[in-house]
Amino acid sequence: MLFLLFFLNPFVHVFIPYLSYMIRALIIDDIKDARDNIRLDIETYCLDVEIIGEAEGVVTGAKAIRELKPEVVFLDIQMQDGTGFDLLDIVGDIDFKVIFTTASDEYAIKAFKFSAIDYLLKPIDPDELVDAIKKIKNTKVLPKENLNLLSESIKDHKSMTRLALNTLEKILIVEIKDIVRCESSVNYTTFYFADKSRLMVTKTLKEYDDMLSPLGFIRVHQSHLINSSLVKEFIKSDGGYLMMKDGSSVPVSTRKRQAVVEALNTL
Repeated sequence: MLFLLFFLNPFVHVFIPYLSYMIRALIIDDIKDARDNIRLDIETYCLDVEIIGEAEGVVTGAKAIRELKPEVVFLDIQMQDGTGFDLLDIVGDIDFKVIFTTASDEYAIKAFKFSAIDYLLKPIDPDELVDAIKKIKNTKVLPKENLNLLSESIKDHKSMTRLALNTLEKILIVEIKDIVRCESSVNYTTFYFADKSRLMVTKTLKEYDDMLSPLGFIRVHQSHLINSSLVKEFIKSDGGYLMMKDGSSVPVSTRKRQAVVEALNTL
């Protein structure tokens, strides 16, 4: 952002923002108050974003996207005449970036995390809005696979079987059952798979612990998270460690030992 200096009088200097480039944004939400709030927040906190239009549903939203050609769409998930995914299916080729907005729904939020897709929780926090705008400036249009995974996860939250993994180079969709274990490396996590391949991703182990623990994964050590269904045996000597079905061994911390034994006994 550049600034122009205007001299209104000899004693007062006023800085007025001069924006060399404005991001063209469209708001799609079936609740007028929600649209008004998003507009107000954008106009207040995101001076490099221009609201070029609004729509209140799937049909009007798809029409607005085709006519206005936005660079960013603030898209509600659930609307009166369908879902945000219905709208994206109608549009077809997605050559714009999407910032999803959603109400407080624990299953929807979980689905976003599994799909490696960012979202804004309504009512929207201004700081999170500013962060979302910063992120989209440095990201590409979301792959169709991620959107499909998000749609599947929200429709059937009880059977989340796939996970989107975000690396520095790409986003990979994997089957959760094929994950043998995860190992922490500072702010990164390395995934080890049943086919002996591995992948380093740009999230902490704690984030994956929160997502995968309800699906049979166990945090056996500060640096290790394992898939309990792929444990071959628990060796109690040498401080205690697990032999996994892929042939790897994983240490079990003294503090976690009892919890690990109890968890394995329930399998």
